[in-house]
Amino acid sequence: VDPLRAAGAGALVGLAIVLASGAYTRATRSGDRLARALAALVGRRSTAECWLLALVSGVAEEAFFRGAMQPRLGLLVTSALFALAHFAPRRDLLPWTAFSLVAGLALGLLFEATGNLVAPVVAHALVNGVNLRILSRDYAPA
Repeated sequence: VDPLRAAGAGALVGLAIVLASGAYTRATRSGDRLARALAALVGRRSTAECWLLALVSGVAEEAFFRGAMQPRLGLLVTSALFALAHFAPRRDLLPWTAFSLVAGLALGLLFEATGNLVAPVVAHALVNGVNLRILSRDYAPA
């Protein structure tokens, strides 16, 4: 798949993940608790800081998990390791690990479908950028 199509696929999957995480946050107590716990860790960040963190984490994590690990370990093992990398031993953060497993599967499927890292990097950076900004703006303590 050419890079422009891969970027479009990544943007669509990223948007779907953002919408799903937002619905979970608004519709459930555990989602609200998770958002508040993550926001306390992230703190108040400018829009530029959120997007810089999103770009760096999207590129680095996708290069490592999808680019280096997935061709050797496969989709399921890599997605499980991605979830474990997002594990925090706190009850209010456990949904983040489960969410990371599902997101890791989606990112891994994007990588397999497109044959390149463009789609998962775009999706990952979009998810992180939008969600970091929402957490910082709407949930972080003043």
